[in-house]
Amino acid sequence: MRESRLWFWHILSAIVIVFLLGAHMGTMHMNTILNSLGLGSADPVDSVEVFRRSASPVFLVAYIVLLGSALFHGLYGLRSMLFELSLSKSVEKTIGGLCAFAGFALFGYGTYVAIVVYRMHGVQP
Repeated sequence: MRESRLWFWHILSAIVIVFLLGAHMGTMHMNTILNSLGLGSADPVDSVEVFRRSASPVFLVAYIVLLGSALFHGLYGLRSMLFELSLSKSVEKTIGGLCAFAGFALFGYGTYVAIVVYRMHGVQP
């Protein structure tokens, strides 16, 4: 039952990643199309534009959700591939613990960075 639940979250995280990366592609790499619709910016990688987006609560939430989804998806996938090696239960438990620890540590650090940039409210002189 636990593996079925983890697999469900793995698939759900893939859907979230596809949606958020689609939004990223539209925002960052299809600015010509967005400009023709009146939605884009002149240069999406300009530092002023980057900090403007980073100061938006919507982008903050999107960054954190994408971070969590990508970390879970990638680390669960790595864990699943390593479990295919038919390792002992103790090694599998250690691998699961290491993946969980790495995921929480990276998520904490990434969330911290996103919040710090969000609170900067623009380019610092």
